[in-house]
Amino acid sequence: MLGVIQFITLACGLVISFFPDEIDRATQRWRHQDLAPSNSGHWPTDVSRDIFPARCHSHNDYWRRVPLYSALQAGCVGVEADVWLFDDELFVGHSIASLTPTRTLQRMYIDPLMKVLRRQNPTTHFHPTPDEPRNGVFDTDPSRSLILLIDFKTDGEEAFSYVQAQLSPLRESGYLTYYNGTGIVNGPVTVVGTGNAPFNRIAANTKYRDIFFDAPLDRLVDNVDRIDPSARLEERADNAGQGLSGISDAVIDPDTFDQTNSYYASVSFKKAVGIPWAFHLTDRQVQTIRSQIRAAHRQGLKVRYWGTPSWPRSLRNHVWRVLVREGVDMLNVDDLVSATRKEWTPRISDWWH
Repeated sequence: MLGVIQFITLACGLVISFFPDEIDRATQRWRHQDLAPSNSGHWPTDVSRDIFPARCHSHNDYWRRVPLYSALQAGCVGVEADVWLFDDELFVGHSIASLTPTRTLQRMYIDPLMKVLRRQNPTTHFHPTPDEPRNGVFDTDPSRSLILLIDFKTDGEEAFSYVQAQLSPLRESGYLTYYNGTGIVNGPVTVVGTGNAPFNRIAANTKYRDIFFDAPLDRLVDNVDRIDPSARLEERADNAGQGLSGISDAVIDPDTFDQTNSYYASVSFKKAVGIPWAFHLTDRQVQTIRSQIRAAHRQGLKVRYWGTPSWPRSLRNHVWRVLVREGVDMLNVDDLVSATRKEWTPRISDWWH
């Protein structure tokens, strides 16, 4: 009987997946926002008037039916774009096989963000000069910065200059969070480099930075093994993966990464915490999470785990509840609706969804 019920549930879910959900349907107002202020019932910044930001990172955002806009409509304050450098252009996709000429970083993220932010920072008869600091994408919380996580898939050293160049419109408009040599100046968009992003290039300029690093969370804890702390940063950027590219393994210690050069401290949940074999986190796993969160927060970094369990939903929801309770700053999610609405109450049907 359970098998029959599970089959029916999966079949229904498959049918439903071919139709846009309410979040996707509501993104029309983001994509066609130029039509919105045409009558007295609208105002220049009302595109996000009823959306409240949530600590939600839209994992593999480019896979969504409506990239970027679905995440914004749900209230997610983080989106992710995997970028590949080919023929002097940055293409977005999960793998080389998925790349197309039209799916570029500029078309999918830079240009739409510029369009939204211009709308949120209007110049009118009543408002002749832009706000300082600039308003973010959420009208309900204009000081909230949107995190644009750029995952460098090809050689980080080579791609870094191209990413910097494509951020120019956001930079020149005053929309980027940056480090000015003494402190952080928050902007509507905070850019974080992960994957093969080269730490040496990010940290090279001690006077100005507007791309921040995704530090290795598991390497920030005090009891990790040390090698020679006096070793220098390597001059080249090794593509060693998230949190390790462009830096010698010998110099990584809890003080290597701080809020002047990094934003996130991230790690694979499976690698750092382990698999919840009993369908719940053990006391030891919770202690591991706590120690990692404390270590990252001491450095002023935001904690993000990727690769958290997604099935069954009861386990996923349990992990989300524990992470939020313990102080994780961003949930890395695929299900935007459940994450932003916190629909995490255990239900019997969660076991076969």
